[in-house]
Amino acid sequence: MQGAAIRTLENPDPGALPLASLLEEGEPVVLKGVAQAWGLVHAGRSSLHEAMAYLRRFDAGAPIQYSFGAPEIGGRPFYNDEFTRLNFEVRKGALADVLDGIADHLHDATPPTYYVASLLVDRALPGFTQANDLSLSAYGIEAPASIWIGNRVVASCHFDAPDNVACCLVGRRAFTLFPPEQIENLYPGPFDPTPGGQVVSVVDFDAPDFERHPRFRTALAAARTALLGPGDAIFIPSMWWHHVRSLEPFNVLLNYWWRRSPAFLSSPLPALQHALWTIRDLPAREKEAWARLFEYYVFGAGERAGEHLPAQARDLLGPIDETQARRIRAMLLGRLNR
Repeated sequence: MQGAAIRTLENPDPGALPLASLLEEGEPVVLKGVAQAWGLVHAGRSSLHEAMAYLRRFDAGAPIQYSFGAPEIGGRPFYNDEFTRLNFEVRKGALADVLDGIADHLHDATPPTYYVASLLVDRALPGFTQANDLSLSAYGIEAPASIWIGNRVVASCHFDAPDNVACCLVGRRAFTLFPPEQIENLYPGPFDPTPGGQVVSVVDFDAPDFERHPRFRTALAAARTALLGPGDAIFIPSMWWHHVRSLEPFNVLLNYWWRRSPAFLSSPLPALQHALWTIRDLPAREKEAWARLFEYYVFGAGERAGEHLPAQARDLLGPIDETQARRIRAMLLGRLNR
């Protein structure tokens, strides 16, 4: 995949990561070797079987959810041709069974797809983070670790609202990133269903159809790429689109998501969906007026809409606190339930 190389920090000190400057810059960065001392990284360098054995030591034995796809999907959890259903099934089972399934097909040219996505580590693998953790709490960041386990799997291009640090622990992963403004050129798919809970690009990155998706050429011109090996990590800023390909017969990644806004502020995604329902199909003149209202109240400077009012009269035009957040939630639920 073409694209400019993502900037790399070579062997940064895990105890002195420049997270504040990375967040301020809002650009993706590779943290080369930041997790090279982790236990699972060492096990994986010995062998893939040793990496699996390492994970089994921490397995709590509770059922987990994972994706399973027939060999025909080529490791790409995606849609059927009509975009009406997904091309894989979601199963529940033991992590040990998933590892056994992957191990049984390590040497297959086209194995069935096994993919454990976003599994909370402390719940499924208690004790694992004692020797495999970035300790982001030292930076004032509360971000529980999630683990991703599978064989050769393609995570279709998508965005996440939180900031993200993803650590490649076993196998190699190829990342292709796009800044948020490339959304139109990435041809997002349906809101529902989705392969992993987020809207994904419908472009096949392995064989792009430029007749159906001509603007994808523009996206490629803005792409950033990186190849991560065991012990490497990547910082993916909020809202950046990313396509991720696992390259080995067995791969493990651990990531941390966190939001810089208070927990009582809701995700913006429901607001987007509500706007699709209430605004998108209005007459053009009305839509233009609503766009100006949103610019004034939402997308402009936070203090602008209420700066001409005394502080005690600003209500929602001032900073939102937890009490106001609960009141807004109750008001919206009441209106939606009418």
